[in-house]
Amino acid sequence: MSKMRKGFLPLLIAAVMVFAAACGSGSNESNGGNGGTMSGAGGSARANPSSDAPADETNGGQNSSGADAKTQKLSGSIEIDGSSTVYPLTEAAAEEYAKEQPDVRVTVGVSGTGGGFGRFCAGEIPIADASRPIKDTEAQKCAEAGIAYTELSVAYDGLSVVVSKDNDWVDHLTIEELNNIFVQGSAVKTWADVREGWPAEEIKMFSPGADSGTYDYFNEAILEKAGIRSDGQISFSEDDNTLVQGVAGNKGGIGYFGYAYYEENADKLKVVPIDGGSGPVAPTPDTIKDGSYSPLSRPLFIYVNNKALAERPEVKDFVRFYIGNIGGMAKDVGYVPLPDEKYAEEAAKIEA
Repeated sequence: MSKMRKGFLPLLIAAVMVFAAACGSGSNESNGGNGGTMSGAGGSARANPSSDAPADETNGGQNSSGADAKTQKLSGSIEIDGSSTVYPLTEAAAEEYAKEQPDVRVTVGVSGTGGGFGRFCAGEIPIADASRPIKDTEAQKCAEAGIAYTELSVAYDGLSVVVSKDNDWVDHLTIEELNNIFVQGSAVKTWADVREGWPAEEIKMFSPGADSGTYDYFNEAILEKAGIRSDGQISFSEDDNTLVQGVAGNKGGIGYFGYAYYEENADKLKVVPIDGGSGPVAPTPDTIKDGSYSPLSRPLFIYVNNKALAERPEVKDFVRFYIGNIGGMAKDVGYVPLPDEKYAEEAAKIEA
């Protein structure tokens, strides 16, 4: 009997050890089957197994797909100024960004491209909206102030020439006719002076002001830098909505501004097809994107202070958001998005 007890005890101990090992194996499987260590951001076991923290927080703040579980909360203020043409894009981006970062206040001004670059190169604002590339003189001012910057393309625009809905004679204009109407020193007074057979209705012109990138672009593309007339028949404004109202309220009126402002006011304005040498072409998303609306198709930009990108997390985060989302917003506000690969190139500039 004593021999039986001596033989039974080792067998009992062995059985208990096998059972314990089996239980341990099941525990490992419930933790991911990694030999008793729970995989996390660094692949090591959780330091405090009794913690009530959710699994995604113990895994380096990541969820099961590897994406950030929570967006980092930022605060601060970002002031942007410049082009009235780019304004609808930047304003849309700012409104959407506020939903993600409500403690970051983004304000957008419309002093015109030139006005925006003036403030940007003086170090007053971290971001400038621009409807044309920066001029050499403006770039020199930035350099003298020690301000390095990054140029980012955001969308395409078709600078749109418009007349009143009451104008029933203009079906299109050639580049030469458009030049004759707006060029400095022009003798054109009525529509009869533009084309034979048109009425002797006085022309009232509406143009963006000299600080506008749209003014500069029109002067270069249509007037060959000869300058825009500045007599009593033309009114200037940095506010495109003022130009819209001016043209809409004058039967003989004509003006030009970004495509988004025409789209928004198509019920009261008539867009004029432009003959750039290959027949009349009206601005549409397709003709703007493929360049057939020539020479008035153009890219739009934002310029970002590199120091602000490096030292202000809210600025870098907003610019990332802008480039990452503006393609979808561009259509909503009346502009044409860039190709996806172009947005990828612009995003890479931000990180560089």
